[in-house]
Amino acid sequence: MFYDRFLILCDEHGVSRTKACIDCGISRTAWRKWENGGVPNGVTLSVLADYFHTTVDDLLSAKKAPAAETGDGGVSDDDIKFALFGGGGEITDEMYEEVKRFAAFVRQREKEKSEGGKK
Repeated sequence: MFYDRFLILCDEHGVSRTKACIDCGISRTAWRKWENGGVPNGVTLSVLADYFHTTVDDLLSAKKAPAAETGDGGVSDDDIKFALFGGGGEITDEMYEEVKRFAAFVRQREKEKSEGGKK
């Protein structure tokens, strides 16, 4: 159920559901519908995916895979950490989250560049 996934993401990001909805411009009525089995529309899903730095597919997944099994194309987070940091030393969750935030920043910058060129 979408609402369960939403609560998990709020917990993982240390925000209340109210704060997440306010930050994303979502009404209390909308998340009340999610509690009863509703699913957000495509625009709202996209906004939430950006907010939680994830994908719409991940938002719609019924359950979250264990951390070692998440990643793109069957590549685990541990594989990604090894590739990014060369396998040397301890890689903290904070270091990995910083890399993911930077990747999201680069994606957004490139998206804005491509949208600017289409005008």
